[in-house]
Amino acid sequence: MKYLVGFLRIFVGIFFIISGFIKLNDPIGFAFKLEEYFGPTVLDLPFLIPYALGISIIVVVLEVLLGVFLIIGYKPKFTVWSLLLMIVFFTFLTFYSAYYDKVKDCGCFGDAMKMDPWESFGKDVVLLVMILVIFFGIKYIKPLFGKLATTIISLLSFIACLGFAYHVLMHLPTIDFRPFKVGNNITDKMIIPDDAPKPVIEYTWTFNENGTEKQYITDGSYPESPGKYVDVTTKTISEGYEPPIHDFSIEKDGEDFTEDILTRPHVLLIVNYNLAKAETEGLKAVKATADKALANGYDVIGLTASGPEESAAIKEQYKLGFDYYFCDETALKTILRSNPGILKLEKGTIIQKVHWNDVDELELPKVEVIFKE
Repeated sequence: MKYLVGFLRIFVGIFFIISGFIKLNDPIGFAFKLEEYFGPTVLDLPFLIPYALGISIIVVVLEVLLGVFLIIGYKPKFTVWSLLLMIVFFTFLTFYSAYYDKVKDCGCFGDAMKMDPWESFGKDVVLLVMILVIFFGIKYIKPLFGKLATTIISLLSFIACLGFAYHVLMHLPTIDFRPFKVGNNITDKMIIPDDAPKPVIEYTWTFNENGTEKQYITDGSYPESPGKYVDVTTKTISEGYEPPIHDFSIEKDGEDFTEDILTRPHVLLIVNYNLAKAETEGLKAVKATADKALANGYDVIGLTASGPEESAAIKEQYKLGFDYYFCDETALKTILRSNPGILKLEKGTIIQKVHWNDVDELELPKVEVIFKE
């Protein structure tokens, strides 16, 4: 038992540190996932949505610290009880999401590794068993270092977590796991290969035949039945291939400009997923950068999920020299964890992406003007 607890102590500790660090690298992304959980279709706790970011930071910092505490043996009873309560809650949450098909991606490992709720539930069950073994063998958990050293390591870990969280909030995630990372070509990431698996959908047709309802199951073809059609329901057996970027488009006045803009050689995309929530200082910084880019020959395009009236009001208020186009809010939140933020593109390839705090880092040399609105 002693050796089993010792092994699980290290394994579970490392697991929590890795899982927590991935989310700590992108606390805003985890906050978006919490907002989904707090929404009316899942837990229906709308009063928690405004506090999602704060809760996100607390949870991920605690996750990393508990992993560190478990490994070094700091306050074993507090650590093991906290781990047990946390994993019980997450096991319930992933089971609820899976059983009622509420959330497609649990967000356990951020964008680094996608897991559906059933996979995540299975992972949590395994972790729960491991933590229960540690719980019942808690007497075998001894500090790896002296009391002073253990306390110092714990304090430094806490300070490091808070410092790292602050850094990524004021800038962007240090490691970008999303398909919109620098170097990727957006168009290429939207392509579906010819040999990609197609979705498999089961159709259940209901017909009334001589007063009795009879069902036929097909792959989509209309069944031959002498009866009167009543209803049809569908069930997805297999999702098929989904490209890394599948919900990105650039539209204006009902017209799609995606292909046009992604083929231009020098483009600056100003991303504001929600103009009502955009930071005032950020819009001022974007204004100065956009003016410089326009003067140097770049096509400057604003992207937002806000309506045209709000876009026009912001453009007038800040004297912006570019127009806003419509793009899906989820896609914009995925592109940049900054509102506003900026992407520099060359024929659809992401050359730079920056938080509005870092607009001075954008390289905007003069370029030849080819496209004009």
